[in-house]
Amino acid sequence: MKDAPIPLTIAIADAPHVAALKAGRVAIAGAQPHFLRIAPQIAAFRRMVRDLAFDVCELAPTTFLMARALGAPIVALPIFLMRRFHHGGLLVRPDAGVKAPKDLAGRRVGVRAYSVTTGVWTRSILMEDYGLDNDRVTWVVDDEEHVREARLPRNVVHGPEGRSLIDMMERGEIDAGFAGNAGLGRAGAPGAGWDARAGEAHVWPELFPDAAQREREWHARTKIYPLHGLLAVKESVLKEKPALARAIFIAFEESKAEWLAKLHAGEARDASDLRYKALVDIVGPDPLPYGMQNNMPAILAMERAARNQGLIARRVEPAEAFIDPFAL
Repeated sequence: MKDAPIPLTIAIADAPHVAALKAGRVAIAGAQPHFLRIAPQIAAFRRMVRDLAFDVCELAPTTFLMARALGAPIVALPIFLMRRFHHGGLLVRPDAGVKAPKDLAGRRVGVRAYSVTTGVWTRSILMEDYGLDNDRVTWVVDDEEHVREARLPRNVVHGPEGRSLIDMMERGEIDAGFAGNAGLGRAGAPGAGWDARAGEAHVWPELFPDAAQREREWHARTKIYPLHGLLAVKESVLKEKPALARAIFIAFEESKAEWLAKLHAGEARDASDLRYKALVDIVGPDPLPYGMQNNMPAILAMERAARNQGLIARRVEPAEAFIDPFAL
């Protein structure tokens, strides 16, 4: 008698490359998925690492590593749902005297939370490639970390209660800050959901005006394609049915294949599609590569960044963090 499908609660953000899966055109063998839409997705991050609220959840990679390092019973599949480079997006006040990365030493820089993926990748680049002493930067945050147990470095401070980073940047209380939802792109008092309202009233210059060229050269040299979202699964789910690891991976690959065909045929044209289409010229025909081997440089770089920046207190090896669905 054939086993009944295992019900799975899955919390992933809407995106073109998962549309076929969410619409039911692609099935997960042996599973009956129930897709949940949590808006914003960061609210799902918190519920997963704090309460194990879902069977499967899209997580920020640093949030996942922090939780795993502290013993959370979740593992990741090498399915990476968002990618981007990080030389751009760090904005500076023209009167702050910040002309180069090392000038950030002794300055106050705003980021939504210290573990925000954008901040982690950018700090890693500034530290490893430009010699920035991260301990000499005061990182000003205006939101809480997803992982409650996190012990942050002493140079991470909270901004005044009820104040947003955009307000502090306008008043000159911070010298630089990250664009968009990573920092300056939200107006009003801090809140758990952080409505993505247009907070950037001023147009501040980028630390790297030539970010696109630097990103291209950096990728060619390092082979790192920064991870932004990964798929985490409760260990108990895979213990009950180990074959689900491969089934989930295959389903996500099939869903992505439908999107890739449209992307390369010119039929996919929303903002996300156009961004990934532009990345094809740098990273190759699949701008969202899955699997362990293809992504090992980025996996190792993210873990190293988390340790070097004081987000995890011990090494988390890839074999501890990830399940390779084709090695089972």
